[in-house]
Amino acid sequence: MKKYLLFALVAFLAVTSASAQMRIRMGKNSPIEKLGRAEIAIANLYVDSVDENRLVEDAIRGMLEKLDPHSSYTTAKETQAMNESLNGSFDGIGVQFNMVDDSLLVIQPVVNGPSEKVGIIAGDRIVAVNDTAIAGVKMSKEEIMKRLRGPKGTIVNLTVVRRGIKDKLFFRVKRDKIPVTTMDAAYMIRPGIGYIRLGSFGMTSHKEVSVAMDSLKKKGMKDLIFDLQDNGGGYLQTAAKIANEFLEKGDLIVYTNGRTAPRQEFRAEANGRWRKGKLVVLTNEFSASAAEIVSGAIQDQDRGVVVGRRTFGKGLVQRPLTFEDGSEIRLTIAHYYTPSGRCIQKPYKKGEREDYAMDLDNRYKHGEFTNQDSIHLSDSLKYYTLRKHRVVYGGGGIMPDVFIPADTTDVTKYFVEVSGRNILYRYTIEYADRHREALNAVKTIDELQALLDSDKTLVDDFVRYAARKGVAPRYGDIARSRRLIEAQLRAYIGRNTTLEDNGFYANIYPVDNVIVRAIGILKEDKND
Repeated sequence: MKKYLLFALVAFLAVTSASAQMRIRMGKNSPIEKLGRAEIAIANLYVDSVDENRLVEDAIRGMLEKLDPHSSYTTAKETQAMNESLNGSFDGIGVQFNMVDDSLLVIQPVVNGPSEKVGIIAGDRIVAVNDTAIAGVKMSKEEIMKRLRGPKGTIVNLTVVRRGIKDKLFFRVKRDKIPVTTMDAAYMIRPGIGYIRLGSFGMTSHKEVSVAMDSLKKKGMKDLIFDLQDNGGGYLQTAAKIANEFLEKGDLIVYTNGRTAPRQEFRAEANGRWRKGKLVVLTNEFSASAAEIVSGAIQDQDRGVVVGRRTFGKGLVQRPLTFEDGSEIRLTIAHYYTPSGRCIQKPYKKGEREDYAMDLDNRYKHGEFTNQDSIHLSDSLKYYTLRKHRVVYGGGGIMPDVFIPADTTDVTKYFVEVSGRNILYRYTIEYADRHREALNAVKTIDELQALLDSDKTLVDDFVRYAARKGVAPRYGDIARSRRLIEAQLRAYIGRNTTLEDNGFYANIYPVDNVIVRAIGILKEDKND
């Protein structure tokens, strides 16, 4: 990819053609030869020196920008970062942390991870890594993560400040493989009703969901809420495996079709774990790609009810084409279609990425998030589910069976200010530090709720704290937002226990009108 771009491109295409039949146009006036000659001319004749690698990368990006919005180029570093969250593990010290007041605060060490094994606990503040200060020096989160992570088996020395201990503590940690989970929460949200929230579709997601289903069934789960709100997608194969858990053998899940990519179908291969119990799938405008595949399959096969708002509408299939230096082109080769034949991808114009990026803003301005009547659906977009022959609509994204507007009723200027200035979150960190012993003793959601219920002054104490941080109380706003403020406080505190995200979602769901409506639907079904 340096001086002889022409030959590099030919070699690249030759390698990739093993998995895809590619037409390589060579010859006197071929595009490849023109591109190669241009690069060689610039590198050798241009008046100033140039970075050839950067030149080529910019050329690739320029070509891709004229195509669809999801074809992209990433450097080796960007590719690694993009794949890391989906690949199931990374090498590091094993702590969940947040940056608070320019200090790294350990929320929870990974169970049986390197840090827990040497004695690092929730509430510890890591202030130095290998004698280099990371607290009070305005070091970026990315730079800190780079210092903490490293190859498995390597040693990192940590300096820690612990509440109640005068002197600094020193730990020698041997880095190890740290699992990356994609499931945010799994617990019994009501007697008989299980709740699973999946954040993305990664390499380990199917196993995580399967284990959660089996566990919840043992706890008496009769119905399931499967929350895909804010799930931006991931691996197609993982989406197919998870959809398989809800469907009968042979049921069509999704198919792809493109100009040079022939139709490929993905069907349920075996009877899944949750074929009979009632199912509600939750979506919103940030549910995309693999999340749309699963929700579309559930809807088209009449397996469950989709509740929430129209999904993002990302239905383009990308094939990764990797260069020897680790950089990668992700090239769109096909569209996703639901079992009824709906194209998941929303409309776009090639090369107009800015307009595409503004789509959600435009949907908000047009009232789509708050008023179902603002969504105008043409008869030409009508499709029919496969079993009950219900009308569903195409046009991009998955339209829910039950529309739930975005709820901004409790959002006031006071709430926006204490949230936007991170005061609400910082209060819960200090609260957790003050109550660390009691919070560390919490093992179940019931224990957490009992502990939080016993604190009758939580909101009032927070208001006083916010005033000390420069946000004067607005009592009318506080009264209106009180339910939302209390839920946020309880949720963040719950995350500071061994329950982690289960503790968060068990406290935040009462102010999530999509989840509340899903519970109501399942209760209504029981009463029928």
